[in-house]
Amino acid sequence: QVQLVESGGGSVQAGGSLRLSCVVSGYVSGYTYSSRCMGWFRQAPGKERERVASIDTDGRTRYEDSVKGRFTISKDNAKNTLYLQMNSLKPEDTAMYYCAARECYYMDYEVNYIYWGQGTQVTVSS
Repeated sequence: QVQLVESGGGSVQAGGSLRLSCVVSGYVSGYTYSSRCMGWFRQAPGKERERVASIDTDGRTRYEDSVKGRFTISKDNAKNTLYLQMNSLKPEDTAMYYCAARECYYMDYEVNYIYWGQGTQVTVSS
């Protein structure tokens, strides 16, 4: 089955940078990594999980307003890897970050992301 494994989280000072990676493995007949739309989500304690960024097969990207200009989502199809470059980190960015995938047939809503990683913790101190 499809598996997603995140890495790259850690603790940084405000203003610092981190790059998260998500390696996608596994195979489902009729579907490939490149045919899926990917996204990064985060959830802080006591808050609902929210979409941080997403990228479609046509290269279209979306960003949550609070991270625009600071975060960049990208992918390397040859490596089946999704990335999230996070710059100018703020304490409010502290959260567990999750990589997720959906079939591009469906709209870009959290409920349509059916494959999820286990998460990687990002902690930003002031």
